[in-house]
Amino acid sequence: MTLKSETARGLEERVEELEAALARETRIGAALRDVGLALGTTLDLDQLLELILGKVTDALEADRATLYLLDEAKDELVSRIAQGEEVRSMRLKVGQGIAGQVARTGKAIHVKDAYKDPRFSPEWDVLNGYRTRSILAAPMKNHLGRAIGVIQVLNKKKGDFTDVDTTILAALATQAAVSIDNSRLFLSVIQKNMQLVDTKDQLEHRIRDLKLLFDLESAMGRVTSLEELFAAVLVEAMRSCEARAAAVALRDPISRELHIHLVDEKALADHMSTESPPKVRRLALKEGQGLIGYAMRHNEIVITTEADKDPRGAPELDTVAGFEATNALAVPLEGEGWEAMGAIALYNKRDLPGFTDDDRALLLLIAANASTAIRLQLSREAREHEDRLTAIGRLLSGVIHDLKTPLTVISGYVQLMQSADSREVREDYAEQVLKQFDHIGAMQREVLEFARGEKSVLIRKVYLQKFFEDVRMQLEKDLKSRDIELVVDLKDKGTARFDEGKILRVVHNLARNAAEAMGDRGGKFTITVSRRKAEGTLVITFADTGPGIPKEIEHKLFQSFVTSGKKGGTGLGLAIVKKIAEEHGGFVTVHSTRNGATFELRLPQTTEGT
Repeated sequence: MTLKSETARGLEERVEELEAALARETRIGAALRDVGLALGTTLDLDQLLELILGKVTDALEADRATLYLLDEAKDELVSRIAQGEEVRSMRLKVGQGIAGQVARTGKAIHVKDAYKDPRFSPEWDVLNGYRTRSILAAPMKNHLGRAIGVIQVLNKKKGDFTDVDTTILAALATQAAVSIDNSRLFLSVIQKNMQLVDTKDQLEHRIRDLKLLFDLESAMGRVTSLEELFAAVLVEAMRSCEARAAAVALRDPISRELHIHLVDEKALADHMSTESPPKVRRLALKEGQGLIGYAMRHNEIVITTEADKDPRGAPELDTVAGFEATNALAVPLEGEGWEAMGAIALYNKRDLPGFTDDDRALLLLIAANASTAIRLQLSREAREHEDRLTAIGRLLSGVIHDLKTPLTVISGYVQLMQSADSREVREDYAEQVLKQFDHIGAMQREVLEFARGEKSVLIRKVYLQKFFEDVRMQLEKDLKSRDIELVVDLKDKGTARFDEGKILRVVHNLARNAAEAMGDRGGKFTITVSRRKAEGTLVITFADTGPGIPKEIEHKLFQSFVTSGKKGGTGLGLAIVKKIAEEHGGFVTVHSTRNGATFELRLPQTTEGT
């Protein structure tokens, strides 16, 4: 019986041990299952930490729990302390206190009496009014075995923490570490995705801005007037910001009057369908009138969703423009200094109650580029206006200067007529005077043709000997008064075909240039006429004994308004000579040395000697 009793007792003890082990494993499994299910409900890190603290406190029947996360950059532990429903935070260095030792060694610590353990820091109890009895702390290690923090539980509600509690805490700590890593990874992915979305939005905005700038520059690069520039800018602004109308206000640089230039939805539709330039309406604008006038006067951005009620608006302007503005956006155009030189405005956003911040940014971008383009166009038009006035002045000066030669000849023949006794001589002089008047008329026509770029020649048969004899009579007296010898060398005395009046103009221009080049010291002016049968050309050369042509202008001598600095020179004479030569299908060349200049005129002859 004794043997049987001992055997029975052994079996009972074994059953009790197995039952205790089963209960322990069941408790561990239940705790892991409950915590695992709970942790799977969220990936938000704050919610996850609070959930872990609550589940660990319940599973180990502890009074409170603390979760520390490792801040590797500062070598500190950052805590999450659960006290009932309140969650508080604290920091301590790695190695400081029980949790700090666990973080440093990576091993769990069980303290039965905290105040007898030298590693315990009682100041936390003093600060919180709490009495710590027992402590159980375990490292949180992720799936790579790297410690990411510490879980610490305090004061088991019944008795002291057991080995089973240590096992449960270690298991829960590992599971918590993996969940925290997953949460961090998820949050990192979410953050990266948000950064990618933000970067994508920024790139799309950049691409949109670059496309807008490209389209705007392309459109503005083709314009030749302010009106075309306004049309290009307004069309791009309406397209980019989806507006139903757009306008530019600008002060006229000459009259200083204000005008508004408007493109509406109908004009844009016609432009899109026909590819013709959009119709820009030009309306008078009073100082500060309307939202666009307000933006210009005060140099500030105006944006409103109730344009019809805005006190800065101008209903009378809407009536003139032919549409009612319900919402609007206006920005000033940058001028010189602080004053705006104008403004650009958009009206009535499509499908939205008003213009957005993106529209505002786009219109500012358009306005910045438009301001530069408008200033350049105004500067270009001002220069062209000045150039036209200068050209007109030079042309008139050239005409007056060119009249000097025939008027001198007329004056000479009139004086001769007064002293002539013979009627036949006076009639001959009168005929020469009339020829000079014809020459003046021809000069007038040629200058006008040259200014208009017209081509008009009357080619007919000319007797060379008679033509150049008349030339001698017209030039000789004037040249002789300047101490210049005139030599006419006719190597060919036959006939040629050219416009007699225009070639006479060539002779007079070159003779006058030669006389001015030789100046007061006098010299010789030689006209040589020959024919190159092989080429079928008539060659007329004009040589003087002046100082020659300066090298710096020789290559552009036949351009309009180019002169070597002669007093009263206009630079039109040789340009007209070149034009007349080209109208005859010929050309003119020049060769210059310090001993004089020689011009050679070649005129093609289709039928020799006829």
